[in-house]
Amino acid sequence: MKIIGVIPARYQSSRFPGKPLADICGKPMIWWVYNQCKKVEDFSEVYVATDDDKIFETCVSLNIKAVMTSPEHRTGTDRIGEVANKIPADIIVNIQGDEPLLEPDTIKAAIKPFYDDPFIQITNLMTKITNPVDAINCTVPKVITNKDGLGIFLTRAAVPYPKGSINYSMYKQVCVYGFKPEALKFYCDYGKKYGKAKIEEIEDIEILRFIENGYKVQYIEVDSETVAVDTPNDLEKVRAIIRQNLRGINL
Repeated sequence: MKIIGVIPARYQSSRFPGKPLADICGKPMIWWVYNQCKKVEDFSEVYVATDDDKIFETCVSLNIKAVMTSPEHRTGTDRIGEVANKIPADIIVNIQGDEPLLEPDTIKAAIKPFYDDPFIQITNLMTKITNPVDAINCTVPKVITNKDGLGIFLTRAAVPYPKGSINYSMYKQVCVYGFKPEALKFYCDYGKKYGKAKIEEIEDIEILRFIENGYKVQYIEVDSETVAVDTPNDLEKVRAIIRQNLRGINL
């Protein structure tokens, strides 16, 4: 089974323009993400998918495999779909380019279900919310699943509401996705024909396009302390963590 990792990276961002190239201890953020992905033995190859010349040239200079994609894509998943058309694979794993702390074992968790169940088409990760701020932070998508771990809904609101008891854990999305090629084809074809799905548009959460259209998204709980870099403040947190981890280590 051929499995590839793809990291979507665009320069334009409403909250943080140019963040894939943001410096972290002497290397651009995309370098840190790529090298974490390269530690995953399941991957035949890892690619950065971008529409920006600066990012592409930076990747080439750092010996990072990169693919230029259309600037017209509305979502990162559309960008992944273009790569899937260019580079055939049995499983395509989308790893967000703004999570330089993502652990290789966490990425592997999105791959394992495909070995166990040939009917699975989409996987996504979630982790228990331990910081109360995350529960009300609108940049953090919250995940609701059924008893079998299938996704029911994702939202930026603080849900589900614990009316009957506070003995309940909330979960947030970890942005690693596994796709069969046919699922990606559906996503891209739908977008070309209709644009974003109704609730996907409202919440601005891509995986909702699948759920709204009846696809089963298998969620896997992981114990992950990754920090997504959505703002310059997030970047400072990541820099501090990586500096701490690198003490006494030469890159």
